[in-house]
Amino acid sequence: MPAGVAAVLDRARQFGLPRLYWHVRLDSPAALPDLLTARGATVAETLDVLALDLRHGAPALPAPARDVEVRWATDLGTARDASEVASAVFGGSVPPEERIARDASQYAAGVPAGEGGVVVGYVGGKAAGTAGLMVAGAVARLWGGSVVEAARGQGVYRALLAARLDYGVARRTTMALVKARVETSGPILRRAGFLPYGQELTFDVPLG
Repeated sequence: MPAGVAAVLDRARQFGLPRLYWHVRLDSPAALPDLLTARGATVAETLDVLALDLRHGAPALPAPARDVEVRWATDLGTARDASEVASAVFGGSVPPEERIARDASQYAAGVPAGEGGVVVGYVGGKAAGTAGLMVAGAVARLWGGSVVEAARGQGVYRALLAARLDYGVARRTTMALVKARVETSGPILRRAGFLPYGQELTFDVPLG
C-alpha cells in the first residue's frame, strides 16, 4: 500500500500538479487516510453516506417556506437552468449548448422510462436549485443536490428531495442512497429520516 500511494503521487507530479485531491471511499484500504496524512494531506471534504428505507413509502417532509415549483429537466430550457444552478453552486463553467441539448434529450427519455433524471426547483419563476436521481435496480441513487445561496433556508432542497423520493417510490425502489456534505445537505437528510452508514473523505495532498 505505501508503495502504491507513492506511485500515484509520483505520477501526478509528472503532470506538474501542485496538489492532488484523493477521494477515500468506504471500501478503500483502512490504512489509506493515515498514509495520506503522513504525506501532509488534509481533509478537504467529508461526505456522509446515508440511506433511507422506502419499502413503506416516502416520509412526509415539512413544506417549504416559499412556493417551490419542481420541474423535471426534460426540455432544453429546464436542462439549461439545471446546468446554470449546478455551475453557480459547485463551480466550473456551464456546458456548451449542444451538451445541454443532449442531456435534455436523455432526461426526456429516461424520466418516463423510470431511469431517473434531474429536477429543478423554481422560486418566483427563477431557478433556485437542482438535484439528480438514478434508479439502479431497487435503489434510488440521489446526487448533485444544490441550491443557490440566495434561496437557501427556504425549503428548496426539501422540495427537490420530496420529488425524487416520490419518483423512487413510484418506481418501486426500496432504498434511497446518497452521499451528502456534512455541512450542508447532510443535516437535512438526517432530519428526513436518512441513517448514516459511514463517511467518505477527500484529501488535499500537496505534491511539492
